[in-house]
Amino acid sequence: MTNNTNTMEREQGVLIVLSGPSGVGKGTVCAALRKMNLDLVYSVSATTRAPREGEVDGINYFFKKREQFEHMIANDELLEYAEYDGNYYGTPRRFVEDTLKDGKNIILEIEVQGALKVKQKFPEGVFIFLLPPSLDELHNRITTRGTNSVESIRNRMSVAADEIRLIEHYDYAVVNDEVEKACDKIKSIVVAERCKQERIYTKLMQWIGEVT
Repeated sequence: MTNNTNTMEREQGVLIVLSGPSGVGKGTVCAALRKMNLDLVYSVSATTRAPREGEVDGINYFFKKREQFEHMIANDELLEYAEYDGNYYGTPRRFVEDTLKDGKNIILEIEVQGALKVKQKFPEGVFIFLLPPSLDELHNRITTRGTNSVESIRNRMSVAADEIRLIEHYDYAVVNDEVEKACDKIKSIVVAERCKQERIYTKLMQWIGEVT
């Protein structure tokens, strides 16, 4: 019998995709999760924009020339991508897959349309929709930013309502009423997902084969 010291928990990691409407607090929740020192790797996006002062390639972004990025698009090397203000942004497939193969969990914070694109290419991911306590609270959060016009706020709320209707495509819904509570729920989801039998089945059958 082979003496296998690896534990099942060190097998394939879990991709956690966190999204929700603008203003719901995705960035705040992810920053809090980072401070909790959870076993989560944060997905690094690729972009064609120039690095800003202090940004490091491979840590803040994978900085690419436009032709490099378009080569990645042509070769299906991105789980999703979009173009904003003349620059491409996207999620490199290889970074995600390599991280998961190392047995590490990875979290991707992304807007709703991008999350649905990821689900098409990576349906085995775990998709979490972050909700506001109410639409009135979401309106207050957007308004208190002080950088949006009345028309812009109205448009953002309309988009948010459309995005919330897409919640049926997600595995879990977490209400961000208190950041700490939302983080605790996400932590519980990660633990539960790592314990699903289908995630350890192959390894379990390998172990059984070694003793029979």
